[in-house]
Amino acid sequence: MPAVSALDLARIQFGFTVSFHILFPAITIGLASYLAVLEGLWLATRDAVYRDLYHFWSKVFAINFAMGVVSGLVMAYEFGTNWSYFTAFAGGVTGPLLTYEVLTAFFLEAGFLGVMLFGWNKVGPGLHFFATLMVALGTLVSATWILASNSWMQTPQGFEIVNGRVVPVDWLKVIFNPSFPYRLTHMVLASFLSTGLFVGASAAWHLLRGRSSPPIRTMLSMAMWLVAALAPLQILVGDQHGLNTLKYQPAKIAAMEGHWQNTPGESVPLILFGWPDMAAETTRYALEIPYLGSLILTHSLDGVIPGLKEFKPEDRPDSTVVFWTFRIMVGLGMLMLALGAWSLWLRWKKDLFSSELFLRAALAMGPAGLIALLAGWVTTEMGRQPWVVYGIMRTKDAVSNHSALAITITLTAFIILYFAVFGMGVAYMMKVIAKGPDDDSGGGQPDPETDPHVRPARPLSAIKTPMDAPSFSNLRGE
Repeated sequence: MPAVSALDLARIQFGFTVSFHILFPAITIGLASYLAVLEGLWLATRDAVYRDLYHFWSKVFAINFAMGVVSGLVMAYEFGTNWSYFTAFAGGVTGPLLTYEVLTAFFLEAGFLGVMLFGWNKVGPGLHFFATLMVALGTLVSATWILASNSWMQTPQGFEIVNGRVVPVDWLKVIFNPSFPYRLTHMVLASFLSTGLFVGASAAWHLLRGRSSPPIRTMLSMAMWLVAALAPLQILVGDQHGLNTLKYQPAKIAAMEGHWQNTPGESVPLILFGWPDMAAETTRYALEIPYLGSLILTHSLDGVIPGLKEFKPEDRPDSTVVFWTFRIMVGLGMLMLALGAWSLWLRWKKDLFSSELFLRAALAMGPAGLIALLAGWVTTEMGRQPWVVYGIMRTKDAVSNHSALAITITLTAFIILYFAVFGMGVAYMMKVIAKGPDDDSGGGQPDPETDPHVRPARPLSAIKTPMDAPSFSNLRGE
């Protein structure tokens, strides 16, 4: 086997660290907004169910937020260590955008996070709700700046190259580049869907164990309303994102579709399955549906798209990878749509909380949002290759002058540390979820002085989760 180059190892290392990191902000974005909704409902109705759920999921949010911050710090250093030529070339754009993220979103989140987590007993309900709203807003602002930076790398504009460096000349064009609105909307909806499926799976697990308390039922109900509403919307946004990508990154679309060349007088078929062979320049074992590719990609029965053969071999993304990651994302999206529709039907039949088959499906779909998000991210990033800044700078020109041995050592260290540290964090978070929310909805107004669950000063310290908490694999509690 040929030796793996330092470039490939640097890409693998960044891909590994970003894949770990992106999972935590996605859940953080969704949970922050979920907490804001829960607290708003609690203030409006004084229904203890919403208060119980708020305190329960604030604990999960705190754990997830901490892991997201820690995992994100590593990537900031990787830009300077592994991708120094990219930083030197494009730092005039990416540096300020990431700085804006810290100065606005991170400071906003950090400033109000303490009030949100530790101030329930110490400030008034209006101020506490405002703090929760600000944390939720901060997560969305953070996503905005991060996606602005990454979208500029996909569809760069608003700059000039002076003495071999990118110089921004129009910040509005830099930020609001052609792919930014579609990618931001797609990412935020993906975060909400991932969180909805995560919450729904947690509720389904408890219901399958026979725990049908009001908070558990409310968790499932709210999660399924979210999935039913956002799954079709995400598909529509994805369609518009695809049209935008076809306009600005046609090679990526060709790679995603495994489409090599057009036949005169024929439309583009949709290849459901196949195996793109980059060396042979063909998609083997293709299962095609005539006309459907043209209809989906161009909204016309006779529309065509550029084939991969129209691009130089050195300018082609790896179709073998993005062809399948794209189909994983789309396939899971279709399952989300089906799950949402199924929940509406069961809700109409009043069987939403009692259908064991549906609850098992909801449990199985728990990680589907995060898997789809990762698959979509791989499609986006690998589909941009061989460019780090599309059409401007190649990835091979962006990597630092490190030896393969040096990157191998750091990559190995990252793999060991990440699985150890974040593995323990995720395991602890799963134990918290397995414990479930306390059900205090049957009594009157609780006393904050005697009931630490109502307004705990330290939510994490209020978690009473023994090491022998029930396993998620034990669905019936035997």
